[in-house]
Amino acid sequence: MPILHVIILAIVQGLTEFLPISSTAHLHLASWLFGWESDSLTFDIMLHLGTLIAVVLYFFGDWIQIIGQAFGVQAGHDRELQQNRALFWLLVIGSIPIGIAGALFHKQADSVWRTPWVIGGMLIVIGILMWLAERAGRRLRDLGAMNGSDAVSIGISQALAVVPGCSRSGITISTGLFRNLTRESAARFSFLLSTPAIAAAAAMALKDIYKHGGIHEMLSTQFLVGVGVSAITGCIVIAWFLRYLRRFSLMPFVYYRILFGIVVIALAAFRG
Repeated sequence: MPILHVIILAIVQGLTEFLPISSTAHLHLASWLFGWESDSLTFDIMLHLGTLIAVVLYFFGDWIQIIGQAFGVQAGHDRELQQNRALFWLLVIGSIPIGIAGALFHKQADSVWRTPWVIGGMLIVIGILMWLAERAGRRLRDLGAMNGSDAVSIGISQALAVVPGCSRSGITISTGLFRNLTRESAARFSFLLSTPAIAAAAAMALKDIYKHGGIHEMLSTQFLVGVGVSAITGCIVIAWFLRYLRRFSLMPFVYYRILFGIVVIALAAFRG
């Protein structure tokens, strides 16, 4: 893949992985419209590694504190995290559904479900769900008040993100709002919960590429640039989005998703 295509798609990945607008939908549409390759094992692990690096770097301090507190060690000073010493175990519980869903449905997610019709439909459906969550959520609770029911609910919703066009962040943040979390806390838990899921996906892709003898491709300039660009873009987007949610709602993303979903379906119908 030409390095310009790699950079563009890596930026798209970094922008859309953490915003509630579906990275799969945007990558698929860009590749579909321009005829670019985006479904190779090397490309898959490149994007997963980039977004994994982004979320680990941004939340590194949080993870140190969360893991330390789980085992009785005071490793940080975030007051919200200090109020919930069980947060690590809540993240473990919340990660179980996506592991099961990934094992059962990853083949369908990468093949028969990856169509403009499914992607467009999910963009619209989850957009409507986000709108309902904005209206229903009372936004009274933060991470310090989270419990097992919250973790199970958000974890199950994350499992639905195996369907292309759903958006991991979109559906998990919406579920957090339905559970009356603040927007920022719902997004923060969503991003923390995404870390093991993205790491598992990267590990699976790495295993596949090793089996196919493609490890040497990971040393190419395109690969390293793609990982770096998606990681940097992802970090910037996470920081911006969390600040945005302190003051504003998800409604611009709701409108964008619905409009984008209509465009995807219309293009699919036009192109047959």
